[in-house]
Amino acid sequence: MNEEGAPKDHVDGYDNGEPRPLEENIKSRSTWLRLFFMLVMLLLWGVSRAVIGAVVLVQFFWVLFTGETNPALRHLGRQLATYSLEIILYLTFNTEERPFPFDLDWPSATKPPGPDE
Repeated sequence: MNEEGAPKDHVDGYDNGEPRPLEENIKSRSTWLRLFFMLVMLLLWGVSRAVIGAVVLVQFFWVLFTGETNPALRHLGRQLATYSLEIILYLTFNTEERPFPFDLDWPSATKPPGPDE
């Protein structure tokens, strides 16, 4: 995350710290490229939400019939939760690292909050 002000792939100010005119922002290739990646990430986020819904249902029925959780489904659920967080952080300009399949690898399931495996 870039904490120095404007994100690195977004149009930043002039060297004197003043903002660029709107016309330059509109013509900036990096701004439109960011929009393209944001739309792709919104699509992937929608897919991940559908998969999360399926994991929730399958895990519920697994617990209903066996009385215990399925570790593989818990692992996948944790990965999907982390992936969703990475997408949201990118979409809200909190990070410039594009989630999987662009800049970051598929998230491991190590330590977002939740029960231990």
